[in-house]
Amino acid sequence: MKRRAYLMAPLFAMGLALAVPAHAAGPVKVALIADSTGPLEAYAKQTITGFKLGLEYFTKGSLTVAGRKIELIEKDSQTKPDVGRNVLSEVFGDLDADIAVGGTSSAVALAMLPVAEEFKKVLIVEPAVANEITGAKWNRYIFRTGRNSSQDAISNAVAIGKPGTVVATLAQDYAFGRDGVAAFKQALAGTGATIVDEEYAPPTTTDFTAPVQRIFDALSKQQGRKILFVIWAGGNPMAALKSLAPERYGIEVASGGNILPAMAAYKDFPGMEGATYYYYDLPKNPANDWLVTEHTRRFNAPPDFFTAGGFAAAGAVVTALTKTNGVTDSETLIAAMEGMSFDTPKGTMMFRKEDHQALQSMYGFKIKVDPKLAWAVPELTREIGIADMKIPITNKR
Repeated sequence: MKRRAYLMAPLFAMGLALAVPAHAAGPVKVALIADSTGPLEAYAKQTITGFKLGLEYFTKGSLTVAGRKIELIEKDSQTKPDVGRNVLSEVFGDLDADIAVGGTSSAVALAMLPVAEEFKKVLIVEPAVANEITGAKWNRYIFRTGRNSSQDAISNAVAIGKPGTVVATLAQDYAFGRDGVAAFKQALAGTGATIVDEEYAPPTTTDFTAPVQRIFDALSKQQGRKILFVIWAGGNPMAALKSLAPERYGIEVASGGNILPAMAAYKDFPGMEGATYYYYDLPKNPANDWLVTEHTRRFNAPPDFFTAGGFAAAGAVVTALTKTNGVTDSETLIAAMEGMSFDTPKGTMMFRKEDHQALQSMYGFKIKVDPKLAWAVPELTREIGIADMKIPITNKR
C-alpha cells in the first residue's frame, strides 16, 4: 500500500497543478492609452469613462474574469505619436501589460501599431478611425472596436448619395481626414453622386475662409443638389461654415455624427442629413439601456459618442478573456478573437477574421432641433446594418 501511495503522489500533484484556478496567475493587466491632453482630450475622457463602465457592466461589478482580477493601467499619449509609441513600449515592456486598448488620434494609433508587433501583444484600437490601421499598416496583433473610415464613408454615402448630387469635401490634413475622403469618394462612386472638389486644412485651423471659398467656387459652377461634406475631429468648423452662408450659393452642409458639444453647432442646420456611429437614443438593447441609465445617474448627462466606444472595447476584452478562461497568451487571445462576436451599446459587433476590424451598425439621421437640448438631435432615418455595408479589406495579410 505504501508503494502504491508513493506512486500515486506524483500523479496527484500533477492533477493539482492542472486544476490550479486562473486567478493563481495574478491579475490581468490591461493598459488604457488615450490622448487625455491635447485637442482630442474630450474624446479621450469619454473613452476612459466608457471603458470603466463597460468593465463594470460585463463583469457584473466584480472586475474579475475567469477568476482573475482586471488591473487597469491608464496612460496619457498627449495626442503625440512619439509619446504614444513610447507609452505602449513602457506598458508592454516595463509594466508587463497583457493587453492594451487605445489610440484616440489616428496618428498616435498608427505609431503604436509596430510596437504591438514588436512585443507580440494584442492592441485593441479605440477609437482611432483611419483605414490604414486595419489596412496597409495593420499587423496580426491589432484589433479595432472603433469604426474605420470606410464605415463612416459608406454609411454617409448611403445617407446622402443620390444621382444628380455634387459634393465637395472639407477635411483635416492628416490620416483621419485623407483616409476619410478617399473612402467617401469610393463609397459615393456607386450612388450616382460625384465629388468635384477636395479641400484639406491643418487640424488646428480656425479660419476656414480660404478653403471654403474654393469649395463655393467649385460647387457654384455645378447643376443639381450641391453638398459641402465635412470630415473633422476635435474642433468643429460648423459654426464657421454657418457664418460664411453657403445657402447663398444653394449649397447644403452635411457631416457625420459627433460628440454632443460639437453637435450644438448642428442646430444651425436643421434637416441636415448624414450618418453617425452612435447617439444615445438610437440603439435599443440591454447594454445601451444600462449605459444610458447609469451614465445619466452618475454624471447627470447622457453617454456620448466615445463613451459607447470605450464601453464596446471593454466588452471585447471581457468576452475574449472569458473565451480563453483567463489565459492571456497572445496566440490564444488572437485565436479566440478572430471572428468573435461581442455585445456593445450598439448591439452585436464582430471582429472580421481577415483584418480584425469590428463590423457594426451605423445610423442614418436627419437633424432635428429640440429647444430643450443644447445639441441638435440626429433623428433616425434608418439603421445601416453590417449586411448593408461592404467594407473593403485592404491589408496585406
